[in-house]
Amino acid sequence: MLVVLEGLDGSGKSTQTELLARWLSANGYDPLRIKLPHYEQPSSALVRQYLNGDFGRASSDVNAYAASMFYAVDRFAGFRTLWGEAYRRGRVVLADRYTTSNAYHQATKLPQSEWIAFFAWLEGLEYNKLGIPKPDLVLFLDMPTDVSKRLLSLRYGGDESLRDIHEADDAYLLACRQTALAAAETLGWYSIQCAQNNQPFSPEVIHESIRNIIAKHLAIR
Repeated sequence: MLVVLEGLDGSGKSTQTELLARWLSANGYDPLRIKLPHYEQPSSALVRQYLNGDFGRASSDVNAYAASMFYAVDRFAGFRTLWGEAYRRGRVVLADRYTTSNAYHQATKLPQSEWIAFFAWLEGLEYNKLGIPKPDLVLFLDMPTDVSKRLLSLRYGGDESLRDIHEADDAYLLACRQTALAAAETLGWYSIQCAQNNQPFSPEVIHESIRNIIAKHLAIR
């Protein structure tokens, strides 16, 4: 089983992936956590160049299809060399980001009228032509953009120079949230509310929402 946690930068994906792994372990599973892109691997070289601004300092300088290819190659390499065998043996794989990230980070660069076609192209490329697994569940952590920006600032200690070209573009992040909500509706993801009145919920409250969804699919009481 492949479970993907998605969300804007600063939405708490790493925290929730860790909490979910602990809970699954306590219920008799042996989950494998993966975090994408694989920044420590050679396969992520083009992704790192893109996010560092080597191909242009604006997120729009690299079109949706080209940027998606950078990430697709990294995911293919990771599946073939790092986690594919565990997946085939039946372990639950918990992915912090996946193909689904490109569905909103890159579709945002396109007119809304082209989103559906882009989603279909992306899934066809990775799940059919490249042959990496399609997720069984996608959980989108819906953190309002203003809240995620505050959390990002805390992560970087207020040093804005540490942000990559996506994180540094406030208008782009705002558009990404709208695209992600559309992708969730179109592609059947679960959207999990992570804040109210511009204040984030505690990690425990968000985890409970995730846990309730996973429990139904794995028959955990």
